[in-house]
Amino acid sequence: MAAFDHSPPPFFKRGPAPLAMLTLYVAVAVSLLVLDARFRYLEILRQALGVVTHPLQQLAHAPARGLAQAGEYFQSVDALQDENQRLTHAKLESAPQLLRLQQLEAENARLRRLLAVRDRQPASGQVAQILYTARDPFTRRVVVDKGQQDKIAAGQPVVDDAGIVGQVTRVYPFVSEVTLITDKDQAVPVQIVRNGLRSVVFGLGNGQLELRFMPANADVQVGDLLVTSGLDGIFLPGFPVAKVLSIERDTAYSFARIVCAPVAGVENFGEVMVLAQREAPPPRPEPAEAVDGAPEEKVVKARKKRPQRH
Repeated sequence: MAAFDHSPPPFFKRGPAPLAMLTLYVAVAVSLLVLDARFRYLEILRQALGVVTHPLQQLAHAPARGLAQAGEYFQSVDALQDENQRLTHAKLESAPQLLRLQQLEAENARLRRLLAVRDRQPASGQVAQILYTARDPFTRRVVVDKGQQDKIAAGQPVVDDAGIVGQVTRVYPFVSEVTLITDKDQAVPVQIVRNGLRSVVFGLGNGQLELRFMPANADVQVGDLLVTSGLDGIFLPGFPVAKVLSIERDTAYSFARIVCAPVAGVENFGEVMVLAQREAPPPRPEPAEAVDGAPEEKVVKARKKRPQRH
């Protein structure tokens, strides 16, 4: 009787072991993460994927946009007329304050010229629409509809009608990613309006902020308004950031725990403004005596102006 062959047919032959395949895939993934984090080798691939997936994202958001536009279209005419009338009255009521504000700004500019103080940099930018939040649940990021084609660059601050919202951290051809100030990796130098104390506010990742590095006996009160100090060279000074919610003072620790709430609608969807990058301060002119290789005439004139020593 012939012996039976129990070897599996070629079709059912096993390949590499699952553990070996898992090890290989993990090694490749870790290598890609390291290369992308340290050397930015995958930035071009990320840009290409953003271009390819942008039409799909627009198609996925088309039904929601269509329903929203249909709802706006079917609003009653009476409601729109009432809103228009209310805005007209509000404009007339605020006209005296606006006129006085323009006069005060002109007076402030004239006083700055008299005191030889450099004017504040004007805040300019472009309006962007928040499309959706980032997929990572451990971060606080949103995606707006402005990208490289709109001359958006990483590092630009983002604000709304109430205060600072966040900062552009990644730019694609058609969209940009904005990291909110409530993110754990975001920090903003601030200043207390009431007394001028400067510190840094950090995001907690839960929709709140923490004012750190303040001594336990610091003059901080609940309800204090925090504005940008402008010391980081990114945010213009004077923009509202947060208000103090609670203060925990413990003599066992050197610093107080100060929890704040953002002033802007950080967790709300809507429109924001991406501000232009701050201009670099003009270089200070060097004195003629300290310039190497200056013309001989300038050197002679500089020497004549020096007082003679006896």
